[in-house]
Formats: sequence, structure tokens, C-alpha cells
Amino acid sequence: MRKLIMLALGGLLAATAPVQAKTAVDGEAKLAKALEGRVAGKPVDCVNMHNVRSTRIIDGVGILYDAGSTIYLNRPRSGAESLDKWDTLVTKLYSSQLCSIDTVHLYDTSSRMQTGFVFLGDFVPYRRVK
Repeated sequence: MRKLIMLALGGLLAATAPVQAKTAVDGEAKLAKALEGRVAGKPVDCVNMHNVRSTRIIDGVGILYDAGSTIYLNRPRSGAESLDKWDTLVTKLYSSQLCSIDTVHLYDTSSRMQTGFVFLGDFVPYRRVK
């Protein structure tokens, strides 16, 4: 019985691997389109949240923080595979800045249940080429 359960679990994991790989590839293509015409700058540890107009999740890849003329890309150190464009980002701020040591919790918009969390990485600024 134990072997049967292990075999079934192995099959489920194998079946989801192509889906996760496809999501990451699709996410990279969406990211490239979102950053088209922009050039990456030197990564920074924190972003001033007063300047951020909106956020956008790129499935399985990262989070874009739109600060007007600059878009910051954050590729989480851990948990990026759980990023889904239908999730809501919930962050507890202890100052006016969001930093690479912070975590972001993900909640499903329809069920309002937590679907995961990510450990943020560095913020890479992207600015338009002049």
C-alpha cells in the first residue's frame, strides 16, 4: 500500500512539473514585453512605497513595482513559483520602504485564502532608454 501511495504521489509531481516550467517560460515572455524599451540599472535593497503607483505579478517569475518613470523588478529569493496574477499581495510595512528582507503574503482574490508567500530579493530598476 505504501508503494502505491508513493507511486501515485510521484506521478502527481511529474505531471505538475511541465505546467510549472511552462508558467515560468510564459512569465519570462510577459516580463520581457512589460520591460520592453527599458534598461536595467544597479539593484537596490529598498523601494520607497510612496512612489509606487501600482504592482503587477508576473506568474512564476516576480513582481513589478511601477514608480512612474522607473519600474522595479523583484525576483523573490524564495517562493516565486507560487506567484499568480490572480493573487493579491499583502505586505506589512514597518516604514515607508519595502526592502529585500521583507516577505509578501499571497491571497486568492476569490476565496480570500492565503495561497503562499515570497521572500523578496533585490529590486532592479528599469528606466526607458533616451
